[in-house]
Amino acid sequence: MALNKTLIAEQVQVALEQLRPFLNADGGDMELVEVRDDATVVVRLLGACSDCSMSMMTLKAGLEEQVKKAVPEVKSVIAVNMPEVV
Repeated sequence: MALNKTLIAEQVQVALEQLRPFLNADGGDMELVEVRDDATVVVRLLGACSDCSMSMMTLKAGLEEQVKKAVPEVKSVIAVNMPEVV
């Protein structure tokens, strides 16, 4: 069954809106870039989040966890402006 990337993107946006106040409080933000065919969500970290030493923890332990909870079809969340951790 093919992913409905438009629906997933809408649901991810809702999850991001719920997380946004926490990021904004520290001078950061993020934006949805795309939902890939393999159910990977790609975001761009903005503001203080783009160069914070805690960004990877925020991405994986906070953002990814909440997005996957809200949208179970999502397999992972990555940021286009952060190096991938293997």
